[in-house]
Amino acid sequence: MPPLYKKTGDKSLVNLLGLDAFILFKTPKFAIFFAFSLLLGAALQLTNAYGDTFIQDFKNIPSYKDLTAVKYPAIIMSISQISETLFILAIPFFLRKFGIRYVMLFSMLAWVLRFGFFAFGDPADGLWMIVLSCIVYGMAFDFFNISGSLFVETQISPEIRASAQGLFMMMVNGFGALFGSLSSGLIIDKFFTHADKSKDWHGIWLTFAAYALVIAIIFPFVFRDKHGIEVKHAADLA
Repeated sequence: MPPLYKKTGDKSLVNLLGLDAFILFKTPKFAIFFAFSLLLGAALQLTNAYGDTFIQDFKNIPSYKDLTAVKYPAIIMSISQISETLFILAIPFFLRKFGIRYVMLFSMLAWVLRFGFFAFGDPADGLWMIVLSCIVYGMAFDFFNISGSLFVETQISPEIRASAQGLFMMMVNGFGALFGSLSSGLIIDKFFTHADKSKDWHGIWLTFAAYALVIAIIFPFVFRDKHGIEVKHAADLA
């Protein structure tokens, strides 16, 4: 792959500010990659912003308010952190077996399951769905964030690699989080908030699941990356 950037003796303001990686938007493959990074960052913001609130809202329903999961939602949500650790260990296998492109796709499908299980779960008979949602969160979070970072590491020339990693993080945790926060707040307030200010969580999570599903359907058709030597190297790096 020819380098996308050449060193020069003089450093411009762009170089000094670490904005070199923005040149990557001129290349369709990288522009698409960063666009999907933003969209997946929005999904991450949705689960961070509303996961605990969703479970805590069950305290307003008499049949659920005394359940342990409702009283101590942090215990249930901590399963997500355990899952993150375990799925990190699985990433090298998945990268070798399927390649970066499919690992990213698995992440998007995991977001569909994450939101879908929340939509049909509850702290009583449906607690297993909430637990499964927390388990698949590890795949949803790790598979895109780590494989995306490895994609940058193996596909972008060393001169702008650090800047590109920063751009990737900014798209996920900066612009993606902002987009997810603003858009979800508007949608929930307009379509899923009742007159008494209670939330239609079933509708909210199904909408988020549909959002992740649309991303997952579009992704393999617009993002094409060969499963070759660079993917094997990425698996070694993991």
